[in-house]
Amino acid sequence: MLYPELFKQLEAVRWNMDTDIPWSAFDASLLTDEQAQTIRMNAITEWSALPATEMFLRDNRGDSDFSAFMSIWFFEEQKHSLVLMEYLRRFRPELLPTEQELHAVRFEFEPAPPLETLMLHFCGEIRLNHWYRCASEWHTEPVIKQIYTLIGQDEARHGGAYLRYMKRAIGQSGIAAKAAFAKVGVLMASARRTSQALHPTNLHVNKALFPRDTVQSRLPDPEWLEHWLDTQICFDAVWESRVVERILHNLGLLLGQPFKTVQQLNHYRKELGRQMAASLEPGATPHVS
Repeated sequence: MLYPELFKQLEAVRWNMDTDIPWSAFDASLLTDEQAQTIRMNAITEWSALPATEMFLRDNRGDSDFSAFMSIWFFEEQKHSLVLMEYLRRFRPELLPTEQELHAVRFEFEPAPPLETLMLHFCGEIRLNHWYRCASEWHTEPVIKQIYTLIGQDEARHGGAYLRYMKRAIGQSGIAAKAAFAKVGVLMASARRTSQALHPTNLHVNKALFPRDTVQSRLPDPEWLEHWLDTQICFDAVWESRVVERILHNLGLLLGQPFKTVQQLNHYRKELGRQMAASLEPGATPHVS
C-alpha cells in the first residue's frame, strides 16, 4: 500500500494555518479590489475538491489504498479553500463566498475511466502549481503571496503522490495504463491549441447539466478563469511551456522513454494503440509491457 507512506510524507511537511501564515504582516495598501476578487474566485474553485473526492471514491470502490489517500488530498484541498476564505474574513469580509456560492460547485461528475481521471488530475496538479506560483508573483500583498506559495507547493506534492499511483497502475495493468496516461497526456499538454485553459475545473463532466457542467461555469463569474490567466496574472507562453515540460518529463520517467514534444508523446500513444489492437486479433497472444 502507498497510503501509509504518503501519509507520513505529507504529514511531515504540512503547514499550519495559525503559525505558518504571517497574518500580522498584512499590508492593506498592497491589496487592490481587483486582487481581492480573484482570491474570492479561487476560494470557491478550491471548494470543488468536494465533488471531485466524491467522484474518486465512487469510481475507485475497488481500490481501498487510493481511496484512503483521498482522505489526505481532500483535507489539504479543502484547507486551500479555507485559508483563502480566512484571508478574506480577516481583510475583505465583504467578499467572503456565501454558503450558496460554495455549494453551487458541488454537483455530480459522470463516471469516467479511473486511469484517465488519475492522469487528468495529475496534470491538473502540475498546472495548478504553476498557476499559483504565477499568482504569487502577480500579487503585491505579502500575506497572500505566502499563501499562494504554500498551496502551490501542496499541489506539487499531490502531483507526486498521483505519480506514485500511476506507477503502481502500470505494474498492475501494463499497456492499458500506459495507453490511458498517454492519451490524456497528449490532451493536457496541448493547451496552446485550445481556446480555454485545460484543467479539471474547466472540463465538461455531466452532459445532463450542459452547459453548466464545469466547475468554472458555476462560479459567480463564469468568465473569471480566462480573465485571471490572460490579463491579470498573465500566464503566458513561457509559463505554459513550463507546464508542458513538466508533464512530458514526468511521463517520460513513468513510461521509460523521453518525450521532448507533444508530437513524440502522440506517436507513442498511437503505437500503444496498434499494440493493443494487435493483441485483440484472433489467435494473438496479449502483449503487455
